[in-house]
Amino acid sequence: MSEARVLSDAPWLRFGPAARVLALLNGDGEEARVIGGAVRNALLKIPLGDIDIATTALPDEVVRRAKAAGIKCVPTGIDHGTVTLVIESHPFEVTTLREDTETFGRKAKVAFGRDWVRDAERRDFTINGLSVDADGIVHDHVGGLADIEAKRVRFIGDAGQRIAEDYLRILRFFRMHAAYGAGEPDRAGYLACIDGRAGLSGLSAERVRMEILKLLIAEGAAVAVQAMADAGLLLPIFGGVAYTGTFAAMIAAENALGLPPNAMRRLAALTVAVTEDARRVSARLRLSNAETKALDSMGHRWWRLASKDDARARQLLYRLGEDPYRDRLMLAWARAGGVGNGAARWHDLATLPQRWSAPKFPLKAADFISRGIAEGPALGHVLTLAEDAWLAADFPLEASALAAIADQTAARFTRDHRL
Repeated sequence: MSEARVLSDAPWLRFGPAARVLALLNGDGEEARVIGGAVRNALLKIPLGDIDIATTALPDEVVRRAKAAGIKCVPTGIDHGTVTLVIESHPFEVTTLREDTETFGRKAKVAFGRDWVRDAERRDFTINGLSVDADGIVHDHVGGLADIEAKRVRFIGDAGQRIAEDYLRILRFFRMHAAYGAGEPDRAGYLACIDGRAGLSGLSAERVRMEILKLLIAEGAAVAVQAMADAGLLLPIFGGVAYTGTFAAMIAAENALGLPPNAMRRLAALTVAVTEDARRVSARLRLSNAETKALDSMGHRWWRLASKDDARARQLLYRLGEDPYRDRLMLAWARAGGVGNGAARWHDLATLPQRWSAPKFPLKAADFISRGIAEGPALGHVLTLAEDAWLAADFPLEASALAAIADQTAARFTRDHRL
């Protein structure tokens, strides 16, 4: 299967670093093309991301040409045919054409080749199996152009075999569908993912995390995640209940507020009902400390915001700060059913940071020293009690109200410590 199409609006093929790499590797019996995601994105007219290049030249020849041209060369995976060339601070992965000689999962034996068709046929999805040469001619040996047009994500060849080569392709199938597909996932691919789901248990947490976080922020994430739930794929990934309705409601809440997709917010909506859930998910995906903290914060007593009480919301904003407050509030909103359930009120609470800034706690240590509280740990404890009372009184700033809080707190502390 082969089609030809000219990529006419691609100045990066004629000028700049990518064009220099292609010029370097073309000629003297060798050919180089841009492959994979950059070709797909160029056809879809969306930002390219990394530009990867395939070549008929062997790795040693790639290195020789790069050194002769004074181009930085890093042997990032030379045993597997990959060399990284750095031009004008732009890295380009250059990989010699390959074909499988024996296939057994990710450890398949490969041999370097010169056949562009065989190289395309060993890739994952048809929309990633395209290549474009320096003249802008798109080469399609696997039906990728038709699938891009149809917004269809389809495995190349036998879906089960592609998955057995690397079970991470199950997650990539749904991520790619969320980003580039439309409607229901390709049936053959979907059934193959179900058949191969036991293989998910052998994947490293780091690889799963990378795919899941990308999937959650893709445009079609709600449909893809629901399809994964229907296929029984979420339990082996998260080790607990997945709340797909809350996930969809979180996406709707983000859209209602005009906020960009946020992976941790969406992960919390999908997996977290209590802080124990946050810790489990964090451990299974090996989230960073910052990601774990964000997930745990959202799961901490979010239900207290379900009352939609202004005073409680202001206290929480004061305690947490703007971003953690909004994230926890949005989790409560999503768990309440999303934008169709009291949306105006939830929207009002979510935008509280734009309308109200918490004042600084006005009482100082001197206010309590003058009331007989000795310096040291006791003083810090009294200040904490006074701050709690100040919050409960809804942030008063009048001198009389502050004096009353200081008097009552100091008296209470003194009384309690005499008992």
